Amino acid sequence: MSADARMGWIERQGALAVTRQCELASVARASWYGRQERREESAEDQLLCRLIDEEYTRRPFYGSRRMVVYLSRQGHIVNRKRVQRLMRLMGLAGLAPGPTTSARHPEHKVYPYLLRGIKVTRPNQVWSTDITYIRLARGFVYLVAVIDWYSRRVLAWRISNSMDTSFCTDCLEDALGLYDKPEIVNTDQGSQFTSTTFTGVLKRDGIAISMDGRGRALDNIFVERLWRSVKHEDVYLKGYATVAELTRGLAEYFAFYNDERPHQSLGNRTPNAVYADGDGGGATIPDRFGDARDACLAHTGQRCSAAIEAMDAA
Repeated sequence: MSADARMGWIERQGALAVTRQCELASVARASWYGRQERREESAEDQLLCRLIDEEYTRRPFYGSRRMVVYLSRQGHIVNRKRVQRLMRLMGLAGLAPGPTTSARHPEHKVYPYLLRGIKVTRPNQVWSTDITYIRLARGFVYLVAVIDWYSRRVLAWRISNSMDTSFCTDCLEDALGLYDKPEIVNTDQGSQFTSTTFTGVLKRDGIAISMDGRGRALDNIFVERLWRSVKHEDVYLKGYATVAELTRGLAEYFAFYNDERPHQSLGNRTPNAVYADGDGGGATIPDRFGDARDACLAHTGQRCSAAIEAMDAA
C-alpha cells in the first residue's frame, strides 16, 4: 500500500498521539506534518516576522539575542525563545560563529567549500542557490533562486509555502533544463541542499558540489546581495498581499533585474548582456585565511573564528 494511502489513516485528534500513529502506519512523521495545512501565524507574530525580516536583511549577523534587543527598542517586549521560533520559521540564523548557524541534517553528507582562491572567468563556471523568506500581507512564503556568479544572472526561481527539498530541486532542474550545466554549484549546508535528492541531481550531471562554511556570509555573497536587492527594490515597496500577486511581481522584477537594471560590478551592464557575450563579469574569491587560520589551529572558540570572519569582511 502506498505511503499516501497510509497517511490517510492518521487523525490529528485521534485516540493515539500522531507520533504513535505514524509509527504504526510506517509513515515518517515529518512527511505527514509536511502535508498538513500550515497554521496561520497570529497578527502579532506576523508583525514581529516583518520587523525581524527587515532588520535581518540590513544586518544578517544579528542572532536571536540581538533581535530581542532590536524588537524591544521598537516597543515589542518578547522573550528569546519566541524570537528563536520565529527565526527558525523564517529560515534565518545569525552569521556570527556558533554551533547552530546552519540547519543541517545529521545524516546528510556535507561537502567542502571549493571556491576559495579561485577566479570565476566565464558564464556557467559557478552557480549558487539559496532560500529566503518573503513576507505577504498575511503570512509568508519561501523563495529559492539559482544565480550565475560570472554574470549575476538569475537563471531560475520558485516560490513555496514550506522549506522542503522538492521546490529547491525543481528550481535546479529548471535552470539545468534552460542553460548549459555549470562546473560547480555552491549552496549552504541547509538540509534541503544536503539531501540526497538535491545532491543526486548534481552528481547525475557530473557537477562538483560546493558548500559554504558554517556561519560564513561571504561564501555565498552574490545570492545574499540578490536577496537584499529583491526585498528593498521590490518586496518591501510593493507589499504583496497574495502568492499570485507575489509571483507576478517577482516575474516582472527578475526580468527587470536580468535585462534592464545596470549593475555597478558589471560596469553598469546587465546580467543578460554579460551572460550572453561572456565579457565584463567575473569574480575572484580570495583565500585570506593563510596565517590567521594557522594561528588559530591551537586556539578554538568564537574569538578566533570571529577574527577570521573580520578578515574576510575587509
